Amino acid sequence: MYSEKVMDHFMNPRNQGEITDADGVGEVGNPTCGDIMRIFLKISNDVITDVKFQTFGCGAAIASSSMATELIKGKTLKEAWDMSNKAVVEALEGLPPAKVHCSVLAEEGIHKAINDYRIKNGLEPWKEEGGHHHEHEEAGDEE
Repeated sequence: MYSEKVMDHFMNPRNQGEITDADGVGEVGNPTCGDIMRIFLKISNDVITDVKFQTFGCGAAIASSSMATELIKGKTLKEAWDMSNKAVVEALEGLPPAKVHCSVLAEEGIHKAINDYRIKNGLEPWKEEGGHHHEHEEAGDEE
């Protein structure tokens, strides 16, 4: 049912734990299946220098969190924001259709953590608008 990649990330999750002085924290839950996911980010100069997660859920939820954190580590906030759940599923070499929502949770958790960081730093939160964000006004070098 699960790919070897999913099993590997479930049995040996990467980046599991919490960052006590995190710059951004995102918590999401799926009431239907009871999965809860927390994403912790350390951010320096707009780059994710460290990321940890705590997930209470099924194997697919844990594997999705583990893979998602691997994919965004070292990336800019914009790159991490643009990472779709599809990228997580592909990196895991597929998820059963009933478990795809787990990868969506990971994407949402990352979005929440990024916006938590932005709000704490007096920035406008990015909107989930089908992948279009408006942050050019603060980049400064977009002229």
